[in-house]
Amino acid sequence: MSKAMRTIWGLVTYGPFLILLIGSLTFAYLFTQAGDGFFRYPCQSPEMWEAPQCNPPLCEADGTCTDYLIRRE
Repeated sequence: MSKAMRTIWGLVTYGPFLILLIGSLTFAYLFTQAGDGFFRYPCQSPEMWEAPQCNPPLCEADGTCTDYLIRRE
């Protein structure tokens, strides 16, 4: 078997595994890096706690009041 054929056979045999491995590692890296400073709702951010849209009566209609989203001590 020639060297070119061995290389092609190696890609055919291990190609799907390598694609899955690289894809999984990329997804895991992006998932862990995307969480920095991200809040699902704007009113969860401490910077927005005093904003008018995060305090009643403006936030009661859609349920995004800070007191509904987090428990402050």
